[in-house]
Amino acid sequence: MKIDLNKLVDIRNKSATFEFEILDKLTAGIVLTGTEIKSIRNQKVNVQDSFCQFKGSELYLVNLHIGIYKEGTYNNHIPKRERKLLLKKSEIKKWKGKMEEKGLTIVLTRLFINESGRCKVEIALSRGKKLHDKRASIKERDLDREM
Repeated sequence: MKIDLNKLVDIRNKSATFEFEILDKLTAGIVLTGTEIKSIRNQKVNVQDSFCQFKGSELYLVNLHIGIYKEGTYNNHIPKRERKLLLKKSEIKKWKGKMEEKGLTIVLTRLFINESGRCKVEIALSRGKKLHDKRASIKERDLDREM
């Protein structure tokens, strides 16, 4: 019985939903090298503290750590390099306008491989939560567990 590794890759950033209030979500492609996609298929990824920032008219993913591929040669990738996101110009323009509002940021919420074998990221336009909002989230989660 052969297990399809593409179906198993679904890495979520749980702290993003706890630390931030999600306003809008978007799925985007990501520019990767050969050893990076192999490490992602082996689930050697850390999505904590990763966020997006604009450079000119392009959106880049910062602080995404993709572990070094063991079987890679001297061509192995840099683990924490900035990676370009593939989005339509209209989506970039819309989110750039919203980012100019005070206190908004774009965080990575999920990294997965879709049905056609391409690596995708789900990013979210979000606003940081205050301490009392975090307490409410903890209370909600505890009530759900008790039920």
